[in-house]
Amino acid sequence: MDLTPYIDSLRRSLTAAAAPAGDDAARTAELLAEALDAGARLALMEALSEAAAEITEDLDKAGSSASVDLKIRGKEVSFTINDMEETEAPAVPPAPPTDDDVARITLRLPESLKEDVETAAASSGVSVNAWLVRAINTAVHSKNSTSARGARHSQRITGYARA
Repeated sequence: MDLTPYIDSLRRSLTAAAAPAGDDAARTAELLAEALDAGARLALMEALSEAAAEITEDLDKAGSSASVDLKIRGKEVSFTINDMEETEAPAVPPAPPTDDDVARITLRLPESLKEDVETAAASSGVSVNAWLVRAINTAVHSKNSTSARGARHSQRITGYARA
């Protein structure tokens, strides 16, 4: 799905709203519209992602094993329907259900890592979101995890390297 027509529609609406105020206001509106391009795309992608999550939740409530994933490649977005009944059983058992509220975060990954995560999730027969939740859950709750015992110990390394 190309988001450009929707962004262009927002741009036209903004410039049309400013037009009655004169040429200077119209030019300012055009400049603002160009500056808002990335933010508007991100907002649309977040809305589509939330819609996919809500549809997946509704499918789950209806007893379906299908999920809806939003894939973003550059400026293009697409939806993928994953039906767990048509794939092999996942190698990793599903995470135990909890009564926790669901929280949303934005995760930015290098494209190569994102592709590796997608491959790993597909080979496990689960969505990328489910795979990431399991990986994070395992990391946080593993027996060797210091964070599971409440210790605050950073293993972050910062600096520059030259090859």
